[in-house]
Amino acid sequence: MRILVVEDDENLNRQMVSALTEQGYAVDAALDGEDGHFLGETEPYDAVILDIGLPQMDGLSVLEAWRREGRTMPVLILTARDRWSDKVQGIDAGADDYVAKPFHMEEVLARVRALVRRAAGHASNDLTAGPVRLDLRASRVTVDGNPVKLTSHEYKVLEYLMHHRGKTISRTELTEHLYDQDFDRDSNTIEVFVGRLRKKLGIDLIETVRGLGYRIDPPGGETDGADA
Repeated sequence: MRILVVEDDENLNRQMVSALTEQGYAVDAALDGEDGHFLGETEPYDAVILDIGLPQMDGLSVLEAWRREGRTMPVLILTARDRWSDKVQGIDAGADDYVAKPFHMEEVLARVRALVRRAAGHASNDLTAGPVRLDLRASRVTVDGNPVKLTSHEYKVLEYLMHHRGKTISRTELTEHLYDQDFDRDSNTIEVFVGRLRKKLGIDLIETVRGLGYRIDPPGGETDGADA
């Protein structure tokens, strides 16, 4: 999953990027509202952490602009303001959740997990597909209760596909949502990771949809209509 952090406090920005990266997210960062708005407007993110008090362009203006432009990614706003009216203003501008400063990093991580999970239509931190279970909190995968050791890249691919069960996901979409701006998007690494995942899981879980991408079918076998 790919996350954007927009926070002008360089130290806090760095701490959030580090914490999110350790949790397996691909993270881009901006230190002012203009750069943050540009990234959110031009790149696909699964969630955004957005500070309210930003230089160049304040956070509420950034958020309102994204929503006017049709950008629907979940947004968690950060605010040092304690007035309930400021929080209401943020929600009305299109925010999905908020955290007041100072905060515990664990709370931010939990709220980001919840935003990503709900955006994909999941109520639980446990994703399942047949005998495969993925624990989002522990970044742990099991098959029939037996742990499967995955690299961070393999885990990211499986997590994204399981979040979007029933949908055919192109290689381009996987690359855009799993890796930051510096990743080589012309590489064939997605195919390599899918091949490794199939071997490690040991079951026929990930379907190749010829010419379109990959899919994990939902319970009952309902799909998005693409031909295998």
